Amino acid sequence: MKGELFFGAAVCAVMVPHLAVAQENRDEAVASNDIIVTAQRRAERTQDVPISITALGADALAQANVKQLGDIVKLTPALRFDYQANFVQPTIRGVGNAVVTAGGGSNVGIYTDGFYSPNPLAADFQLLNVESVQVLKGPQGTLFGRNTTGGAILVTTTRPSTDTRMVGEMSYGRFNAFQAKAYATTGLSDRAAFDLEGNYSSGDGYLRNIIAAGPRHPGSYENWTLRAGLSIDLTDSIDVLLRYSHQQVDDATNVALAILQQDGVTYAPFQGLPEQLPGSLVATKYRDVAIVDSARPYFRFNADIFQGTVGFDLGFADLTSYTQYREDKSDIVSDNDQTGASINYNRIPVTDKTFTQEFILASRPGSRLQWTAGLFYFNYVDAFAPLELGTSEDNVYIEGASHSRTQSIAAFADFTYQLTDKLFLTAGARYSRDRFDRGAFRLSLINPPFDLANQSFPALKTERVTPRAVIRYALDDSSSIYASYTKGYKAPLVDVIAGGNVDPELMDAYEIGFKHATRAFSFNLASWYYDYKDLQISIYKDNLSQILNAATARIYGVEGDVSYRVTPDFTLTAGGAFVDAKYKSFPNGSYFDICTDAATCGANYGFWTLFPTDASGKRMQRAPRFTATLGASYGMDLANGRLMLSGSLYHTSKIFFDLSEQFHQKAYDLVGLRAEWTDPSGRMKLAVYGDNLLGEKYITQIAGHAPSIGAGWGAPTTFGLSVRYELGK
Repeated sequence: MKGELFFGAAVCAVMVPHLAVAQENRDEAVASNDIIVTAQRRAERTQDVPISITALGADALAQANVKQLGDIVKLTPALRFDYQANFVQPTIRGVGNAVVTAGGGSNVGIYTDGFYSPNPLAADFQLLNVESVQVLKGPQGTLFGRNTTGGAILVTTTRPSTDTRMVGEMSYGRFNAFQAKAYATTGLSDRAAFDLEGNYSSGDGYLRNIIAAGPRHPGSYENWTLRAGLSIDLTDSIDVLLRYSHQQVDDATNVALAILQQDGVTYAPFQGLPEQLPGSLVATKYRDVAIVDSARPYFRFNADIFQGTVGFDLGFADLTSYTQYREDKSDIVSDNDQTGASINYNRIPVTDKTFTQEFILASRPGSRLQWTAGLFYFNYVDAFAPLELGTSEDNVYIEGASHSRTQSIAAFADFTYQLTDKLFLTAGARYSRDRFDRGAFRLSLINPPFDLANQSFPALKTERVTPRAVIRYALDDSSSIYASYTKGYKAPLVDVIAGGNVDPELMDAYEIGFKHATRAFSFNLASWYYDYKDLQISIYKDNLSQILNAATARIYGVEGDVSYRVTPDFTLTAGGAFVDAKYKSFPNGSYFDICTDAATCGANYGFWTLFPTDASGKRMQRAPRFTATLGASYGMDLANGRLMLSGSLYHTSKIFFDLSEQFHQKAYDLVGLRAEWTDPSGRMKLAVYGDNLLGEKYITQIAGHAPSIGAGWGAPTTFGLSVRYELGK
């Protein structure tokens, strides 16, 4: 009933603006609401780009209390940000990836200032001085990096400025959540500018430990980020931006898991057997976990990122070079049985090294032919549990070690020609050459040494061309319709654990859409159909993660969003997406059941074990049928300053986390509110805020492996206050 009420409210929000459209069209002085996006690697108005885009500016992010990249789901229909431990698994329109292995990549590319980050452990980061976030929906394989069959998320931050500016912000909230942020920029000369920013956060976390002798705050965290930038205009036609970032995370929230309990079943080891664990060791209630001091789960992450952007004004076009090197080091201790019995704890140190080089050549505006061309090189070394970390400590052990290197080189071009004043044709293609090598795996520390000189698997090489074709018709300067075809492609990989090649994913994506934007009203609508083949699927079998190909799937749906400025002080926004995503043919699916035959189960006796099943016709994992957002903001003068009241509502229908519709999360709604007062000088802002104000109890991940099935808890009701002060505005 709650979902139907929300849907009715969203429909009302969409219907209201149409009552004003006729009056607005009679106003000859209507100005365009020009939202600039870079979805085609050049700056364009969003209504001129034939791609489904959710574009979020800095104000929209602040009003929705967005702090981490994953928080944008509250503003983006058809997007989910789920986890497997701390491996982030974003999904757009049902297209995501649950592969956790050396060399496994996401179907949703994440880019910060044009730089691609392949590491799923680094995907959900703190947002620093962000100008905008753009979510591109559907395959983006022609222009953006690699493997973007689901879409791409583009984060754009502020460049250093010669105008001196300083900003500081502090906040404090429930569960001792403290955050401090600072940013400063200044000119070193007329042609050089420098900036420095930092972000520190800490807190007790919202998890509760049912083991009295264990840690009091099992979800405590302490994270910080430092980022510096130097911008230099070498000449009137050459500019350089150099950046260095360091990130450090110590946060156990996503690895301190509970035991899943739903549909009358408790997924702890030995359930229904004489050896059944006592309830005092099994945490199943919302926010509860069972953690002992001797093997406390944790996630620690360090990253050093070096980036260089060089822009050349060639007169006829703009050439941009993006050079990046980053090194990420993670250390994960996960509780494999999620009980206080400490049956199985596993340590997974991960080291990732990434080098990317990209050249983008984009035409200048003004001619009928607009185009983008480029070259991309990618080198990614991914090592799970490297040997040099040594032997076990306490009762935490390294279960397996794996290694891989992924290399890719691509050339691409995309052309848009204005055939008439209103008709635009687009054609593009990307040639990709991928290589997966240095694949190796060692089961445990007692096996022979992990020696990369004796590689376990031969190199895997593939080539692929992915085309794109679009026709767009401009109804007027504010509106257009389009139809597109895009070929999606996710590179093959080697399952270094099970030992075998995993075929590439292929997708044929068809989309039609309508876009409209004026000064006070914008409306976007799109419908799509995906024919999806050879999906790369991860399962947990015989205590090891394995990868296989599902046969075929199909996804279709419709989504839309609307923004209406009712008055200069009052704005309404709404969005919704209906997604129907099913496996068409998936005979090699699986489900979990307790292994009860001691003679045949062996070491898996009493554990939740994977059994084969036909998953054909099942809903795809992490693909809710309906998601929706509703937002409102109202400004008013108060005490010689300005008070801004804002609220957001996010709704998702039921989702399944697995391949056979066994583990699910029912529909839920997340409500957030914020009140922010700006002083008369415009320099200081005071705010109070709250999230999940309905107190929804929901899960964010399912850990499906022996000996039990774990669940990760979503954040409960939180609230707090903040103060922000700015100089040089």
